[in-house]
Amino acid sequence: MGSKVKIKKSFVILNDKGLHTRPATELVKCAQSYKAQVFLAYRGLNVNAKSLLGILMLAATRGAKIDIEAEGIDAEAAVEAILSLARNRFNFKF
Repeated sequence: MGSKVKIKKSFVILNDKGLHTRPATELVKCAQSYKAQVFLAYRGLNVNAKSLLGILMLAATRGAKIDIEAEGIDAEAAVEAILSLARNRFNFKF
């Protein structure tokens, strides 16, 4: 078994204003703390989760289902951390 682990899951945006700058910044900080490559996909657009501009380009609104894919040694931990962050509305209450 190689060190290249690939994990695919998805989450739904719970924030009223969608994935705007503040929640997107929390997501980037989370993704950057892992070695794995992390990508988000929505409506045919695939972006690097470590890129704030990339995430903002998704223009994801409340209720949007975002696919997440991570590859690397800590891919599973990265995906679980982002899923937890999404469940907690990206530590943002509005």
